[in-house]
This record gives sequence, structure tokens and C-alpha cells, in this order.
Amino acid sequence: MTVAVAHQVSATSSIALSHGVREAVLRDTELVVLHVVDSLDADRSEAYRLGISDEVEKVAKEEPDLKWDLRLQTARGDLGERLLALVDEVAPELLVIGARRRSPVGKALLGSVAQTLILEANVPVLVVKAP
Repeated sequence: MTVAVAHQVSATSSIALSHGVREAVLRDTELVVLHVVDSLDADRSEAYRLGISDEVEKVAKEEPDLKWDLRLQTARGDLGERLLALVDEVAPELLVIGARRRSPVGKALLGSVAQTLILEANVPVLVVKAP
């Protein structure tokens, strides 16, 4: 089994990554980082891989034996739906996501990737936020 982290370049994703590493270590399992972007070419793909690799290594510096993998995908359209498809492919025992504060108007007018993952994922979801 694995622990999956939905990742993007943000402060909440860094927190989610930290919690994902901790959960993977506690469960003695692999970590899979799910990162979805709107477009991808060879240069951008390598840049994402290096950047995310650096971030994982920084967070997991005290866990040198942690095994992890990156699933870097493109999505046209709904990001939440693409992430759900990735979660189904990976079939983790836990999905870790970061959430940010939104205003009541923002909640009413805009869809939320976090909300989609929480409500529709077929696995338990751990939601973390900045203090």
C-alpha cells in the first residue's frame, strides 16, 4: 500500500507533503506524490521533477530510507477529476491534501479541488492546513 499526496506549488502543499511523509513512515509504506499541471513538455517535466524531488528530500531529510514516486500528469479541464483518476490508479491507503481558507463567496461561486477530493475519493482523505 501507499500514501498519496496531492501536490501543487503552494504553502499548503508543503504542509501536506510533510504530513504525507510522516504518514508513510508511520505506516511503513511508500509515498506517491501526485502533481497535475495544465501542460507539459520535456523541459518543464524535468524542471517539475527536480523541484518536487528537492522538496521531498528536504521534508524527508531525516527519513533516508523513505521510498517515493512522482506521478506527474497533465489535465485538460477539471483538475479535481484528473486527481481522482490518479488516486484510483495508485489506490493508496490514504490521500493527504492541503486546504486553504476561502471566503463564503468563494465557496459559493467557485468549485474546490479539495472539496471534490474529500467528497468523491474512494480512500480516506487527511486534510491539512496552515496554522
